[in-house]
Amino acid sequence: MVTLPFNRKKPPGRDRCLPQQLGDEVKLLSNLSCSFNYISYVLIFDRIRTQHSPFSFQTHILFNHSNISFRLFLAVSTLMLLTQRITSVSLDLQEKRVVLTPSKRQTCVTLLPLISYILNFTTLLGGPLDSYGQFITLMEGINLTSPPSPPGVVFLKLMQVLMLEWVRFYLVFFLKHLIHDFNPGILYGILSTWCLGLVLRIQYYSHWKISECLNNAAGFGFWVDSSGDYFSKWSGLSDGDFWTTEASICMSQFARRWNATTASWLRRLVYARHKHFPLLMCFGFSLWWHGLHLGHFVGFFTWAATVKADHHIHRNLFPNITPTQRKIYTFVNWINTQMIVTCIVIAVEFRNSSGLRLLSKTYIGLFP
Repeated sequence: MVTLPFNRKKPPGRDRCLPQQLGDEVKLLSNLSCSFNYISYVLIFDRIRTQHSPFSFQTHILFNHSNISFRLFLAVSTLMLLTQRITSVSLDLQEKRVVLTPSKRQTCVTLLPLISYILNFTTLLGGPLDSYGQFITLMEGINLTSPPSPPGVVFLKLMQVLMLEWVRFYLVFFLKHLIHDFNPGILYGILSTWCLGLVLRIQYYSHWKISECLNNAAGFGFWVDSSGDYFSKWSGLSDGDFWTTEASICMSQFARRWNATTASWLRRLVYARHKHFPLLMCFGFSLWWHGLHLGHFVGFFTWAATVKADHHIHRNLFPNITPTQRKIYTFVNWINTQMIVTCIVIAVEFRNSSGLRLLSKTYIGLFP
């Protein structure tokens, strides 16, 4: 078997080879990185915790520029992405996607692409997570089959970012005026809280789209499929598309589409490795990954419960209804998904009891 990194005689998609010594080192780095990442994450976010009254959310989230060090946020994000990459390679080793070769002579030859993958700056700036095999396939094929020129696709995606930010600006403008004209009606409160949840989600969509643009500009995200044909779009590296994700008609579908590369990583790392309560273990690990705050507890366990309920309802109800009833079921389920996602996002983003008080006073917390 020929060893990586840059043999061009074999087609893309073959087994990746790493020396035996690197396998133990990668596993050790994975454990150390996970521990250091969690400690740093908790310490940093404990510094920036603030207390909110139920209806001061616009002031804190939308309009107040507090003294938060964005270098700390960047450091935490980089640590999390490094941890994902190291554990991804470790999983590839355990699942035999990377073939171990005991040759010491090949250690230096293989170490360079491994370090290049882990420290790839375009994805470390904001994600998303790509596999080691995808990264090496791209590097090996640069001089053989270059992808089409990306500027047109990058420009189109930047226009999408501007459109998302335009929508977010007007939603913020709408929420600003709600502070002065507050109406305690149930529908009024649900609408304003849904708008707040959408504002918070759009921030993620914009970030993911900008990261996607950065990777596309560097040549990443255009992969060759199994038949040898190129994908029509530069969508090989994407954490979530606004229209696709927001069109999810159930919580399980939304869970797969939201932050897609991290969801896939969690599925490999946790869900597929537990025979007992895999869904609970997966969301429990995600809770630990994001930080053990009250809002995180409520948000992630609500998410787990609604995904589990969705599995049972869809399996038992959907096959037994008529086509007309299915359309009504789809529409009602989409509305319910939007409300549940709003509850989860607000609980997680606020992190403390103020988000829960907001959800209870606007009655939107009744949807889950």
